[in-house]
Amino acid sequence: MAQDMLLGNEEPSKSKETYLEKFCLQAKAATGAALLDVIRQALEAPNVFVFGELLAEPSVSQLKDGPDGKHFDTLNLFAYGTYRDYRAQPHKFIELSPAMQKKLQHLTIVSLAIKAKSIPYAVLLSELEIGNVRHLEDVIIEAIYADIIHGKLFQNTRVLEVDYAQGRDIPPGYTSQIVDTLQAWVNSCDSVSNCIEMQIKYANAEKSKRMINKERVEQDLINLKKVLKSQTSDSDENMQIDTHGPGTSSGLGPSELRKKPTKLRNPRSAAGRCYFVAVLQCYMFS
Repeated sequence: MAQDMLLGNEEPSKSKETYLEKFCLQAKAATGAALLDVIRQALEAPNVFVFGELLAEPSVSQLKDGPDGKHFDTLNLFAYGTYRDYRAQPHKFIELSPAMQKKLQHLTIVSLAIKAKSIPYAVLLSELEIGNVRHLEDVIIEAIYADIIHGKLFQNTRVLEVDYAQGRDIPPGYTSQIVDTLQAWVNSCDSVSNCIEMQIKYANAEKSKRMINKERVEQDLINLKKVLKSQTSDSDENMQIDTHGPGTSSGLGPSELRKKPTKLRNPRSAAGRCYFVAVLQCYMFS
């Protein structure tokens, strides 16, 4: 049984970048505890799933090596990390509220969906550290309604089939890897294009050969027909019997005269027919 959770026709009323922009403006003017509160609000906001611009704010960047570095690390986790990263070293981050943990699980699903379009339930249960399938499906449905992924839940095969996944923030230094990947793809396309061009040239050359061979065989057939026609005409003339010639004075009776004008096989005509058959066979199998 497949449960279709595709929401591709639904459009959010407000872009996610607009929601993040509000927190970026607040972070510009905030310091101290107010800035930390802005970060917490951004992490809990249900419509904010990208954090790169907020991380780039000078006031937020200054937190990295200060006493409130956990807030910066937590924001960095939500921008680039997963729920498993959080569970591996929870002491490095601030204490997450239930809403924050749920959002981090949603972002983890997005990361998995970017890498694979078919995700087994077993992988999701492990990555999200969820104990039962029902809870897992609820989390996936929430992510679908949040419009960060589109897909279908196949309960019989326990698989999430992904049709769309929202992109996440690009880590610093990752741009070069994207360029390398795109360049490899371009090189692969060039190789395929060159192979196709070679196949086209080969096909055109073979077609040209066949056309030339066809024209040659057709011309040979025309010439052969002329030869056969000429030989048949000569043979008919040679086989005619003159009943008024010397044969009548030799004492041959009418019955013997009727037996005599039998056509003899003309060797030249037989050879011509053999050549005709050979040309036909050549034309058929060329």
